[in-house]
Amino acid sequence: MGAIVAVANQKGGVAKTTTVHALGAALADRGHRVLLVDLDPQACLTYAVGVDADALDLSLHDVMVGRAKADEVLVELDAFDLLPATIDLAGAEVHLLTKTGREFVLARALRPIAGDYDFTFVDCGPSLGILTIDGLTAASHVLVPFQAETLSDRGVGQLLETIEDVRSYTNEGLEILGAVATMYDSRTRLGREVLEGITERHGLEVLPPPIPRSIRVAEAPGRGRSILDHAPRSKPAEAYRRLAETIEGRL
Repeated sequence: MGAIVAVANQKGGVAKTTTVHALGAALADRGHRVLLVDLDPQACLTYAVGVDADALDLSLHDVMVGRAKADEVLVELDAFDLLPATIDLAGAEVHLLTKTGREFVLARALRPIAGDYDFTFVDCGPSLGILTIDGLTAASHVLVPFQAETLSDRGVGQLLETIEDVRSYTNEGLEILGAVATMYDSRTRLGREVLEGITERHGLEVLPPPIPRSIRVAEAPGRGRSILDHAPRSKPAEAYRRLAETIEGRL
C-alpha cells in the first residue's frame, strides 16, 4: 500500500488545499498514481480541481455515514482521482460523534482502494474535530503547512499535541513527514524568524523549499487548475515540484 499523507493544520488560510492539489499534480506528473481526499466540509479541494460539489449525487459524506463505499464515490480526473466533499460532510461529523470507533471510519473506507495508489493525500479541514482525527488515524504520515507568522506558528504547536494523542489512542505508527512553509516572503523579518525558529520551538523539520507568496496561487483554484498547470513557470510551481521530489525521496 502506498503512503497516505494527512495534510493538516487547524488554522485556516495556510494553503493546505493548495498544497494537496499541487503535490498531487506534481507527483502525477512524475508518473505516480495519486488519490486526493477532500475531508473538509467546505469542499475547497473539490472545487479547486474543477468538480462542482453541488452537482454530485454521492460524496465522502455518504462514505462516512455508511451509505456508500469509497470506490462508488471516486471521481476520476486526468491527473489523479478524487474522493470529493460536499457541505453534507458537516453532518457526517455530527453523525460520527454518536458512533463507536468513529475515529477509524476513514481508515476502513480507504483500506480497499489505498493499494491502487502510490500516494494518497487527505486534505483536512481547519479544525481539530472528529474529521481531522479520522484523517490522522487513516494516515501513515502527516504534513503540516504553515504560514510564517505568529498565529500559524502557535497552531502548529496545538496540532502536534493532537498528533501525540492520535499516536497514543488510534494510530501509534503515525509519522510526521515534516512542515512546509507557505506564502513565504523572505523580505520580512517575521517570516524569516518564524521559519528559522520552528524547528527549535517544535522539533519539527521544515521541508525545503519554502513556497513563495504569489497572486498566481490565489488565481488557480478559480480556474479549476493547480498552480503547476495555471502558472507552470512561476516560482510557487517550481517550489512545489521540488517539494514533491523531496517527499517522493522520503516515502
